[in-house]
This record gives sequence, structure tokens and C-alpha cells, in this order.
Amino acid sequence: MKETTITDSILYVGANDKDIRLFESQYVVPNGMAYNSYLIKDEKNVILDTVDRKVTNKWLENLEKALGGETVDFLVVSHLEPDHAYNIGLLVEKYPDMKIIGNAITFNMLPNFFAMDFTDRKIVVKEGDTINIGKHTLQFFMAPMVHWPEVMVTYEQTEKVLFSADGFGKFGTLDTEESWDCEARRYYFGIVGKYGAQVQALLKKASTLDIEIICPLHGPILTQNLQHYIEKYDIWSSYRPEDDGVFIACASIYGNTLEAAQKLKQILEEKGAKKVVLADLVREDMAEAVEDAFRYDKIILAASSYNAGVFVPMEQFLHKLKERNYQNRKIGMIENGSWAPSAGKTMKSVLQEMKDITLIEPLVTIQSTMKQNTISQMEKLADNILGGEYNEI
Repeated sequence: MKETTITDSILYVGANDKDIRLFESQYVVPNGMAYNSYLIKDEKNVILDTVDRKVTNKWLENLEKALGGETVDFLVVSHLEPDHAYNIGLLVEKYPDMKIIGNAITFNMLPNFFAMDFTDRKIVVKEGDTINIGKHTLQFFMAPMVHWPEVMVTYEQTEKVLFSADGFGKFGTLDTEESWDCEARRYYFGIVGKYGAQVQALLKKASTLDIEIICPLHGPILTQNLQHYIEKYDIWSSYRPEDDGVFIACASIYGNTLEAAQKLKQILEEKGAKKVVLADLVREDMAEAVEDAFRYDKIILAASSYNAGVFVPMEQFLHKLKERNYQNRKIGMIENGSWAPSAGKTMKSVLQEMKDITLIEPLVTIQSTMKQNTISQMEKLADNILGGEYNEI
């Protein structure tokens, strides 16, 4: 287990789920998921968020041990998504005098999940409001659409801790030994990526605070080199490329388009590309492909024609990019079609709906199998995407 000690009075009471295979029923999580919940012990005891129902028993065990027989005075609801808010009703029944802290939208949405009357329990907070609980003072900042409308973050002023809701989260349990960047990037673009402008607004608020610890609702507690994580979020939420490289996304039916993509990868590497990553959209994790599309500054789309359009995995991939406001990239294309190639036209029509996309020529067309003229066209495409000719669309 990674370190879960926060301070003497701010305690981790969350739990790991090592049995989950698909987070939000769509994201592959080979290393499970952490559902984080926190307890501040003071003159008033405060829980910050609950957990998913699958880890309720472990969470209750952790909470009761941390409370040591004491009661709970306040529950802060940062985010109402069920993986964090499922156990609100349980706490209401267990601690009849407990008050619930949330914003106006929180309390408007609560009846969607719980058939309870919260009138006598609710404490409605607004932007910048504070609540003193003894030695600690909680300050609340609204973070609408990061990534639900009711989201807010909590800043503990005395020990300088930011409870960041889903912000700065990561896939994987707390005892997973792996780089933060990769799985946090995949998490961000999968879940929060559409809302870059809103994340930028939250980062602006956070920049006014003296933060020493970040406590997200998923993933490790961040205690060192905080600027690294903040810089990553600034890059991701402003849709700037993170690395100089070429990402090749390939959707191939019988393998001929994939063979061409592999050849292009070789050509790019021979021409000095710093990094070339190839993903088979048919067989590999789509969320990983979306992550890499945002990570690199150049992308090649290679796809078979299908039903007078484009092969379904590429169609899905482009939809996911568009949904997440993909922009500010150089893009080249390879299409394959035996008698009436249609993939290029279809892909371009989707790209035209995105912002600041630079289309790199030529469009390489394969008729069934790669030939010498195909390779010659890919040589030109490689030259141009690495620094040559292009057209803005």
C-alpha cells in the first residue's frame, strides 16, 4: 500500500477494489481502482466523500477504526457520482445528527439518488465560503463540469491540503507500483477530457492557494513535486501536445492496412522521428489510443473503407476524439479500399468539425495491398508530417 498517512489529524479511510475489471463499465483497469475517502478529526469530525458500494464494508471498517468511537459531525459531498456518494444514505442512518455540506446543485441532485428528506441536515456553501471545525478551517471552491455540474473542491487552510474531487485522479489501486503520468493521463482524457476550459478555471483558482498536499478521490495522495502534476493538468486541459512524436492509429480488417501502418512506422523512424507509437484500434485498448492521440503532436489515421464510410473502430476512435474536443494537431491519413476508397473522405469530414487541425498531404490510398507506389506516397507523407507541407482545414 502506498503511503496513506496525510497528517496527524487528516486520515485516509478509503479502500481498494482489486476485483473490478471495467471502471464506469468501459475503462479497462488491470490494476484495479482506489476509492478515496478522508476523515478530519478535530472538535468536529468531518468525512470528505464516501465510496463505491463494492468497497463499503472495508470503508466502514477503516472509518470506524479511525473514529475510535467518536461520532461524525459533517459529511462534505464533493461529487455525487455513485462511486463516491453511494453511502450517503448509510451515514445518514448511522449518524442521525450529522450535517451534510454541499452546494445548491448538490442538494438539487441528491433526490435523484436518495429518497430522503435532507432539509434539516443540509449546509449550503457558496464559492469561497469557510467552515471552522476547531483547529482546521475548510474553504470551498466550485468546480462545475469537472466533470459533473455539482463538483466542488475543499481546501483545508491550516494544513494546506486540497481535496480535489476527481481532479488529479488516476486508475489503479494504491498498492500499484507504476508511473503516475500514464494512468492519470488515460484517466483524465477518458473522464475529464471534454471539459478543458472548466479545468483551466479550477487551476486558476488553485493557483491562489498555498497547497502542500493534494488528496484526489482516485489514485495516490500527492505530497511531493506538486508542480509536476499541476503542469500536466495545465497541458492536458489546454489541449497542448505533451510530447514530440507521431501516433499511428490503425483500423484494419484483414491486416493489409496494418501492414502499411507498420511500414510507415519504419519509414518515420528511419527519417529521425523522435517517437513513433502504433496502435491497433481493433485489438488494443481504445482509451489508451485516445490518451496517446492527445499526448503526441502528430497523428496518422490509417483505416480500411467500410460500407461507403470508414471501418467501425476508426469511426469510434474519431468520435471519442471529437467528443473530447481534440484540437491543435497535425494529422495525416492512409485509406484502403479495393474498388471505391471512402475512408479518407469520411475521416476528413469528422476532422473538419475539430479545431486547429492541420491536414498533412498526401492522402495515401491503398487499393487492397501495399505496393511500391504506396510506399513512395508514405515517404512523402512522412517527410511532410515531420516538417514539410500541410494544409489547414
